[in-house]
Amino acid sequence: MAHVVIIGGGFAGVWSAAGAALARGDADLRITLVAPNEQMVLRPRLYEPEPDLATVELGRVLGPIGVEHLRATVSTIDTGRRVVVADGEEIGYDRLVLAAGSALVRPDGLPGGERLFDIDTLDGARRLIDHLRGREGYSTVVVGAGFVGLEAATALAERGRVLVVDRSDVVGHQLGPGPRAEIESALDQLGIDRRLGTTVAEVGDGYAVLSDGSRVEADAVVWCVGMRASELTRQIADGLDHLGRVPVDRQLRALPDVFVAGDTAAAPFDAEHTAMQACQHATPLGKVAGYNAAADLLGAPLRGFTPGPYVTCLDLGGAGGIFTRGWDRRVMVAGAEGGAIKKGINQAIHPPVDDAAKILAAADQVYLELPFFPRAEEEDAA
Repeated sequence: MAHVVIIGGGFAGVWSAAGAALARGDADLRITLVAPNEQMVLRPRLYEPEPDLATVELGRVLGPIGVEHLRATVSTIDTGRRVVVADGEEIGYDRLVLAAGSALVRPDGLPGGERLFDIDTLDGARRLIDHLRGREGYSTVVVGAGFVGLEAATALAERGRVLVVDRSDVVGHQLGPGPRAEIESALDQLGIDRRLGTTVAEVGDGYAVLSDGSRVEADAVVWCVGMRASELTRQIADGLDHLGRVPVDRQLRALPDVFVAGDTAAAPFDAEHTAMQACQHATPLGKVAGYNAAADLLGAPLRGFTPGPYVTCLDLGGAGGIFTRGWDRRVMVAGAEGGAIKKGINQAIHPPVDDAAKILAAADQVYLELPFFPRAEEEDAA
């Protein structure tokens, strides 16, 4: 029996499995997802105070659609032999989908670096919350004023004092100037201090030393700087992009037998941009890559990855949120209404569970029309 193997249990991996099951229909085709955990972790929600709510049982998605789950970690991909090695076991494939995600880039040689916290993984988020639990008026230093750092900082500010540090001279450097005024206003509203053009040089017990030589109190230092694709990408291609991602074509094919999705794929968005390492792209990338892997084996037409409109939605804690459209990140909604949109998105990213028809229907709908997004006429009026 022909075999589709999917590596990864995040957004791209789970939706690759659903996409492959959709393309399979009633055909005789085996689909296996390889991931070490029993849960799909909704990483975009790990800044929230109860990170364990940001999970979905993989069995409730994979079981109803007839996808096997091998709980293991892949160490080797042998594209010549069409074999992956997971926890020492060789697994043959006819088509492979690499959707192994990305990981936080941690600093090398930072004194006290073992004391750093993060919200990149469920275990990391749990560790931070447990460390701060029961403390009133704690002090935290958040390293990185990008998307993740801003969401972490504004969430933490509801229960303590927060200092954000960043090497850049502005907050949200990678987000561009579009939403900067609203971000700055929100940080001021929440009383979040900023130390820009600097970073952390040492992490001690109850303190941090910054690169300008100053020492600040810190019950926790939260590292939110830099993401890079899974190291498994190196076993697929040599010409990776600056984030370690595999270049793919419009059908998300990297090699004749290998498709790539999510944070591991450098997928073309338009003539100037590639898809972002974010769930809004990981989900449709997974749906298309998984579908194509199965369709390719079955001799069915492949689907092209056609991105939907690029949007961002940034949670700013007690200051609400910001919703933007376009690569210039034009602000459409801010404040409480922006926060409401973000909460709606956080619910919408949960996959359907327990119902095969609903799961497969969602896999067939590459992009969802979300009712809480501002309509086009509202954007023009703004």
